[in-house]
Amino acid sequence: MRIVNKIIALFSELSCIFCPPKMLVHLNHLYNKLYTERMKKVFASVGDNAYIMSNIYVRGGQKIIIGNNFYCYWGVRIETYSCHNGMKFNPQIIIGNNVSINPDCHIGAINRIEIHDGVLMASRVFITDHFHGKINREELLVSPQKRILFAKGTVIIKKNAWLGEGVAVMPGVTIGENSVIGANAVVTKDIPDNSIAVGIPAKVIKQF
Repeated sequence: MRIVNKIIALFSELSCIFCPPKMLVHLNHLYNKLYTERMKKVFASVGDNAYIMSNIYVRGGQKIIIGNNFYCYWGVRIETYSCHNGMKFNPQIIIGNNVSINPDCHIGAINRIEIHDGVLMASRVFITDHFHGKINREELLVSPQKRILFAKGTVIIKKNAWLGEGVAVMPGVTIGENSVIGANAVVTKDIPDNSIAVGIPAKVIKQF
């Protein structure tokens, strides 16, 4: 795998020197197609017509199921943790059809995260189903790295939800169908269907 990566990197450098811009676009598209095929083997399953741009990080990919028409930009982290500090978990991330994830998003699970059909995530969205320990004095006296991971509950992002730039979705939250979460909001409670929510913590400002 390292040799393949080095060959691809060398090919990319040479193409920048000798190829015109239009050809570079086509070569980049081809490279991402090849990268997508390689990444498909990392996940438990990936549906048809996926497009995954280079430089994403996946941990515990065999616990991640992805549907059709998945579009994923660079810099994305998708992680499941089956073991941490001696504790064992049974995590799962389910991503539906027609889901788009923009650059630098981070999804992390020790329990279960569901991202339903048609969900759009802007850049730097963070979705987690767990905390580093519980919020009490005893836990706070322990360094975060050594705290036991604690899952509050399943995270569900329902059909056609749109998460704006920099949104953070906390454990145990359900975001309703067709809802819009404004940029930089922190979602700590459920958001109903057909709603617009903004702020820290996120509050519904309009329902349809």
